[in-house]
Amino acid sequence: MNSSSSPLDAGAPDQPPGARPGSSLTAARRVRELARTVGGPAVDVLVVGLGATGAGAALDAAARGLSVAAIDAHDLAFGTSRWSSKLIHGGLRYLASAQLDVAHESAVERGVLMERTAPHLVGAQPFVLPLTPLVSRGQAALAWAGFRAGDGLRLAARTARATLPAPRRLSAVETRHLAPALRGSGLRGGLLSWDGRLTDDARLVTALARTAAARGARILTRVRALELTATGARVRDELTGEEGEIRARAVINACGVWAGGLVEGVRIRPSRGTHLVLRSERLGPLPAGLHIPVPGESNRFVLVLPQGDGRVYVGLTDEPVEGPVPDVPEVPETDIGFLLDVLGSALDVPVRREDVVGAFAGLRPLLDATPEGAGGAPRTADISRRHAVLTSADGVITVVGGKLTTYRRMAEDAVDAALAARGPAAGPSPTAALPLVGAASPQTLAALQAPRRLVRRYGTEAPYVHALGLSDPRLGEPVLDGHPVTRAELVWAVRHEGALDEADLLDRRTRVGLVPADRAAALDAAREALGEVLGSR
Repeated sequence: MNSSSSPLDAGAPDQPPGARPGSSLTAARRVRELARTVGGPAVDVLVVGLGATGAGAALDAAARGLSVAAIDAHDLAFGTSRWSSKLIHGGLRYLASAQLDVAHESAVERGVLMERTAPHLVGAQPFVLPLTPLVSRGQAALAWAGFRAGDGLRLAARTARATLPAPRRLSAVETRHLAPALRGSGLRGGLLSWDGRLTDDARLVTALARTAAARGARILTRVRALELTATGARVRDELTGEEGEIRARAVINACGVWAGGLVEGVRIRPSRGTHLVLRSERLGPLPAGLHIPVPGESNRFVLVLPQGDGRVYVGLTDEPVEGPVPDVPEVPETDIGFLLDVLGSALDVPVRREDVVGAFAGLRPLLDATPEGAGGAPRTADISRRHAVLTSADGVITVVGGKLTTYRRMAEDAVDAALAARGPAAGPSPTAALPLVGAASPQTLAALQAPRRLVRRYGTEAPYVHALGLSDPRLGEPVLDGHPVTRAELVWAVRHEGALDEADLLDRRTRVGLVPADRAAALDAAREALGEVLGSR
């Protein structure tokens, strides 16, 4: 690879008005920083993988004053980090299996996101657990005790009551008011609880990467690691095919379910979590999400998650995946049938296969701790969600396991391990108090002159995104009828968020692509946005 001139690099500014200084990711910046990094002086830390944990590790290291390069073979949030339920769990489910440390860690990290680092992206989500005839009084009492214990976790984590309201019991009338789609026959009432929810998981990763870039990290997408050692990586630019070396004093492998492909001895048991996508009008108004108990299971639920963009997600499964790990997991019909069956056990509105307008699946990178040759491996649903930081024989640090909620702690632990093993001296992690791009207090966010939908996605940058649409009425138009994403958001993603092609725009910076028909309808708008920004440089 070399620094030969590119039309994208010819004096193009990386910082149009509106974005946090130094945070804009552009095609031109990628070209320049890739040329500086490949074959250049060693960086302090090389991070491989730009999901939530990898982007979090890049931010953590950069925030400690270290030089950082972070690479991904595809794009920001290309893997598991964009396929979650968008929930920031407080750790309730881990109390049931006596994983008290994991539960407390989850509650603490939820509070960090909601109150300090990303209050624009993470808000409180109400959930109703309907007490249908399939829920015994004993199960209801157990669930209520769990919600009360979950509120105790909130208190122990010092998350304010104003951030997460208390759980309470609901009458049958209140339950139907919050979830009109529920079957009224035999409904005894419901239980109301609260948890954290992301506006969009891929937007969290984008905010992490941009915040890291503002601290000097080089965020390099479309750069594939071909081989890792403790002193760097052999890489290939997936846009040009050129290969080269990145030298580093410490290397962190944050590739999730793909981590074992780069470092020997890392054994992953992928677990598939599938979600369905429905049109909101199919279920009617949903002021709250739903916990629908899985018939025959004492502590397992299917979630119904209204998104506020005309869509509802229904999930999720927890099924082991054998064989090679695909780049994009497919959704089997068995998963779709299971989720529809659970919906049918509680809803008055029939939801049929033809009502499913999209579906997606993510692979959880669960650490396989089963001894070699041992039989009777546990179900993936029963494997601990604790994360692990592993050091290979030659000193490569791999971080695996865990979940989206605890990405920050995983990143901190990985950087700590890398520095202890090989890196230069650096202070403790400051990321628990470091606001991400767009973050501000609730009062500041409420006062912004921009549509609330944009504030929930862009925070303090929302007025600038909105202004793009006001300055050019064409950019203020939606990318397709019936969907709120505007052409201005596509242009912003190319100018500031590192989007390089149509898939970046439709599948990750916005989530239009979760419905294939919507994706096809918005494709021309994505191409126009790319041509308008990149073609003008």
